[in-house]
Amino acid sequence: MNTGDTSYVLISAAMVMFMVPGLALFYGGMVRAKNVLATVIQSMFALDLVSVLWVLIVYSLTFGPDIGHVIGGLRFAGLNNISSGGMVPAPTVPAFAFVVFQLFFAAITPAIITGAFAERMKFSAFAVFTALWLLCIYTPMAHWVWAPGGWLHDLGALDFAGGTVVHISSGVAGLAAGLVSALEPEPIKIRSN
Repeated sequence: MNTGDTSYVLISAAMVMFMVPGLALFYGGMVRAKNVLATVIQSMFALDLVSVLWVLIVYSLTFGPDIGHVIGGLRFAGLNNISSGGMVPAPTVPAFAFVVFQLFFAAITPAIITGAFAERMKFSAFAVFTALWLLCIYTPMAHWVWAPGGWLHDLGALDFAGGTVVHISSGVAGLAAGLVSALEPEPIKIRSN
């Protein structure tokens, strides 16, 4: 283990984690006063939900043993079988430091999407969307780019700051959410006399 590498990864993880409340405040400042709290809670809830799912299954599906260059296996489900030593993606950093660093990238990604449907989605729908999007979109894409065995990783793709995994995936999801909400018909207003 390299103490300098470990310190750098942990400081970087903390900086990415602080992006979530920063993004929550930014989006909260862009909505009407009555929706500020709901918008802030969406970003913070994304951090909570992703953290739980990350530990249970998403880390394993992202960085577990490769299955067909598409997804990882379940070897690390529940963060089992992770040694205290380094791992293939980061051999000079303790495994759990790498887990935490990657967790915060996974958490900021759905939080970025919340800006596309601020004031337009029920909280329960947001929670379901976040869980499904994390499992069906983020996880395979992160495996493709960042995990050894992922097809883009093996082609030589480099994505140090999350331009592909974080920003392209959240941008396309935000565009799709914006288009769906734009196509939604206006609610019928009933006048009472």
